[in-house]
Amino acid sequence: MAQALNYYLEHFGLRERPFALAPDPEFLFWSPEHRGAYAMLDYGLSTRAPITLLTGEIGAGKTTILHHFLDSLTEDVTIGMISNARPGVNDVLRRVCAALGLTVPTGADSADIFAVIQDFLLEEHGRGHRVLLVIDEAQNLNRDALEDLRMLTNINAGRDEVLQLLLVGQPELRAMVRQSDLVQFAQRVAASYHLPRLDPASTGGYIASRIRQAGGNPNIFSRQAAELIHDATEGVPRLINQLCDLSLTYAYANREPMVKRSTVAQVLDDGVFFGAGDGPKR
Repeated sequence: MAQALNYYLEHFGLRERPFALAPDPEFLFWSPEHRGAYAMLDYGLSTRAPITLLTGEIGAGKTTILHHFLDSLTEDVTIGMISNARPGVNDVLRRVCAALGLTVPTGADSADIFAVIQDFLLEEHGRGHRVLLVIDEAQNLNRDALEDLRMLTNINAGRDEVLQLLLVGQPELRAMVRQSDLVQFAQRVAASYHLPRLDPASTGGYIASRIRQAGGNPNIFSRQAAELIHDATEGVPRLINQLCDLSLTYAYANREPMVKRSTVAQVLDDGVFFGAGDGPKR
């Protein structure tokens, strides 16, 4: 498989695989929506928003934009990252400690853990550092966990809040925060953005951008091929990556110099692309 991949890269003049599934900030495509998401993340941090929300469909590119944003931060921002949130009040506080590199005393209860976090936040503030706690897959948190996180944002040093939360998750996170029993949490959300799927034009731009970033000719995919890819994936970047990678493999196997609509149609007809559902009309 590795040898086949090398040939596929050589065939299309690519330095690296342009449609790998792992999030890579180097391949970030700056659609208007992605620029909006980044601007809102930057706004939330610079205005010291207590809570910032970034939501989007599965595979919409939230993690990629998040990593790019985090990579841009200066050393005076202390970052704690919970990459796979799970429900549970005590669990979320313990995971906050783990994310910030804090030691929890044996037998500590919620109040003890809260005190450990509070001491750390005040110490960081004294050093001139802001603390940003990032929670990915935040839609998995239950109401009690969100309430514990809200209480952490109440910690302050004089007039200064010492912790900012950035919650990243699927669309149900927005619906959950809007529930009547979480009104106090919602009132602390000072910045939010929902990352939509790519439209047909942006899908074509996305494909060309990733090919270019990998060192190839952005015209490897025909316009008609890009249109069919959008129809089949509904503009979800992760699915676009899967279908484009398969289409490049098929084009290489057929010794074709580019990916045509018929190439993508063959991938879909063969049923090797599992994101296609019933498939688009062709």
